[in-house]
Amino acid sequence: MAHQAVSSADATTEALLLLSSTAGTTPPAPAPLLVGAPRRNRFAFVCATLASVTTMLHGYNLTLMSGAELFMREDVGLTDGEVEVLAGSMNVFMLASILAAGWVADHLGRRRTLVLANAFFVAGALAMSLGTSFAALMAARFVTSVGSGLARVVAPVYNAEISPPSTRGALSSILDMFINVGILLSYVSNYAFSGLPLHLGWRVMYGIGVVPPVFIAAGVLFMPESPWWLAMQGRHGDARAVLLRTSDTPADADLRLGEIKRAVADAEPPPAAAARHGGGAGDWKQLLVRRRPSTTSVRRILTCVLGLHFFVQASGVDAILLYSPLVFKAVGMASNSAVLGATVAIGAVKTCFILVGMLFTDRLGRRPLLLASTAGVATTTAALAVTLYVGSTSTMSSSPATAAACLASVLAVVAMYSIGYGSVVSAYGAEVLPLRLRAQGSSLAMAVNRLTCGVVSMTFISLADGITMPGCFFLYAAVTAAAFVFVYTRLPETKGRSLEDMEVLFHK
Repeated sequence: MAHQAVSSADATTEALLLLSSTAGTTPPAPAPLLVGAPRRNRFAFVCATLASVTTMLHGYNLTLMSGAELFMREDVGLTDGEVEVLAGSMNVFMLASILAAGWVADHLGRRRTLVLANAFFVAGALAMSLGTSFAALMAARFVTSVGSGLARVVAPVYNAEISPPSTRGALSSILDMFINVGILLSYVSNYAFSGLPLHLGWRVMYGIGVVPPVFIAAGVLFMPESPWWLAMQGRHGDARAVLLRTSDTPADADLRLGEIKRAVADAEPPPAAAARHGGGAGDWKQLLVRRRPSTTSVRRILTCVLGLHFFVQASGVDAILLYSPLVFKAVGMASNSAVLGATVAIGAVKTCFILVGMLFTDRLGRRPLLLASTAGVATTTAALAVTLYVGSTSTMSSSPATAAACLASVLAVVAMYSIGYGSVVSAYGAEVLPLRLRAQGSSLAMAVNRLTCGVVSMTFISLADGITMPGCFFLYAAVTAAAFVFVYTRLPETKGRSLEDMEVLFHK
């Protein structure tokens, strides 16, 4: 009776709750393999983890420059302007692959797109380690950025589509944890190889990035394709087979398949045709040109997703990740080993608090974490600005106390950033976008994310020269305060809702 009631219900949260409450008392007959299985699906966790590991390479390559540039300046003869451009160029270069990633993911599939991303990571790491001029390094940075763009768009889409609603928040946030693992490993690499000869150390830092993508790509080949993509291709039998392996119960799998079929049937034009003819251009035209009541909620969704991705980077956290050595040197840390050791602490704190945010995403919800994160980042960034201001005007600017206060402020910023901004934004954007715009919408959101990040990272040194380094962080604190208002007034809670229920939620 319970299963029959669920099958006839709409794809709503109440149906999911009913399934969860009855699964233990009325075990489905055709699935003896699931008797005694844990309530949370482990196979979905493995799949989401494999997809997310690719984003670790993005984090590694993006922030490796923070320490490597200390040695590249002298070895290659880079100027301050060239370092600024080289550090931030990856975010701008990523726009090309980000905007194409939606079409590629719809055309090739999520899994093969992730394999392609790893191939670009291999080529980019090899080219960076062999670069001998600014032009060669910029070209290598572009190759790496293609892989980064594909990974940053497709991994969250795959995770949202493979995960059951009961754990979608946590599984979608895994990729943010791996990005930060990559950031931590880049800082460790900076520190570990800083003692090598000048011409060799930074090349080894990049060269070791050639090996991991090979093994990651091999692992990705063993995970199943997204059931959503399979259904978009009309392969409903294959989609159901994947859902049976990635759902908490067979009843959940049938419910999810029914929701997917309805979403595919309602899409105009059909998703498979859209993927073959421009990746859904008709949907964008319908959304941006035509005014129909059915598109009101989708426009609200896009506004929220794009706004969130803008604010998460306008907070200035990448200025800390990329230029923390300059920040620490501004308060008197003169030794390269001390500076690079401090960056390792940043990576460790950021990774730990990402894990905290991931664990609480499905328990507390997305909205509370985002509110706490934006308020915390605004406060701690302002504290960092005050610390830098006092350090720059005080006769004790080079004291250990000032350096310790600066490090504590930086660690507080990255901690508060990680519990919400760093662990929720990608998951929130991927889950609220409707099927017909999910891949392309994620591409557009990530384009806004990377463009904003590129502006921040490519202007920090120049901006600090103009309004001082404390002035930069006061500006970032003000922007993050505005982000708190945006989250409070615009973003609804999505915890526990099915992917197909989002348009209804945003229509209210």
